[in-house]
Amino acid sequence: MTFLLHPRSFTFPTWSVLANLTTAWLVLTAYLSLFWTVSGRTYGSAVMGLRVVTRRGTNPSLLVAVVRAVCYALFPIGLVWCAVSRRNRSVQDLVTRTSVIYDWQNLHRTGTR
Repeated sequence: MTFLLHPRSFTFPTWSVLANLTTAWLVLTAYLSLFWTVSGRTYGSAVMGLRVVTRRGTNPSLLVAVVRAVCYALFPIGLVWCAVSRRNRSVQDLVTRTSVIYDWQNLHRTGTR
């Protein structure tokens, strides 16, 4: 409302660094959890042809996806374990018993045979 009444004196509210980091962390966790649960992949994973699956080969449940997202958001250094692991699994994958697989078949569907 201030912008409409006094546009020259309007300034955006300033948030603390902690509030900005907390908001970014919550948005990241929600984004990852939602997309891993629904489709097993985020937008970037779809571009790269990757998908997160459980031991049964299905998309993770909401609880597993939230735990995995929280681990990624809090401990991103756990991704480095992929370079050391023989199975290319991150620490987050070990904790949640998930795997990241190549899944190009769903990306290249065409109507012709």
